[in-house]
Amino acid sequence: MSFLTRFAPSPTGLLHRGHAYSALTAWTAARAAGGRFLLRIEDTDFTRCRPEYEAAIQADLAWLGLDWEVPVLRQSEHREDYNAAMDRLRVMGVLYRCFRTRREILALAGGAPHGEDPADTMAFTGHPVPGDEEAERLARGEAFAWRLSLAAARDRLGGFDGLTWVEETAEPGVHQAVPERLGDMVVGRKDIGAGYVIASVIDDARQGVTHVIRGEDLIATTSIQRVLQALLELPVPVYRHHRLILGPDGKRYAKRDRSVTLAELRAGGMTAEALRGTLGFTGG
Repeated sequence: MSFLTRFAPSPTGLLHRGHAYSALTAWTAARAAGGRFLLRIEDTDFTRCRPEYEAAIQADLAWLGLDWEVPVLRQSEHREDYNAAMDRLRVMGVLYRCFRTRREILALAGGAPHGEDPADTMAFTGHPVPGDEEAERLARGEAFAWRLSLAAARDRLGGFDGLTWVEETAEPGVHQAVPERLGDMVVGRKDIGAGYVIASVIDDARQGVTHVIRGEDLIATTSIQRVLQALLELPVPVYRHHRLILGPDGKRYAKRDRSVTLAELRAGGMTAEALRGTLGFTGG
């Protein structure tokens, strides 16, 4: 089997050390395997993505010494494919509109674990609103999210017991999907259509990705993606979930925390070689 992996950032901000570690991990793995490395721009959320951030991403990666195949796939150019997949899932009866606001979900959570937003992290399980109420809310133009109903997906697939993946880094071996940990995950929104979790599995299949290499914070998401792969009859890549790079405060780097960006490090005089060395990568 040929080796093909990807680095798939969202252009919603500037890259930081954590991004550099993830990109270098994937790029180095591809080189070691004599394989291929792709850059994919995951810009499904056009309300937050900016072209200047995409340009900065490519500049930062080139400064790090990475190269990738062209043309670069931009998800914004393939929305029809993702929305067609959403249509398939709706016909299957495994999606429903959720009108709960972030504030309402926060109230249900009762507090944010470890300072995170429970609207993003809690295992929320909902249900479709009655048809008449849904029609009225749609007529009023209310915002909604498309959620994947795990109960409906379980019935459709005859259970989740057969949904596994091969993990080569974090607790290597065959992992059993446990999608209940994330509950009925948001897979799309009224304003943008299909979201990244659907687009990602479609593009991994489209591009022939054999190995998904990413941070260990996304292990739980793999279970939801396995459900989507099964529903959409897509191939299952091998996964490698690497450790996260932590800042001086012991927390992982994140865009929302205004972590030190690669652009700031470069402007401050740090060389790419020095940064690679601090991240554990040596040589060219």
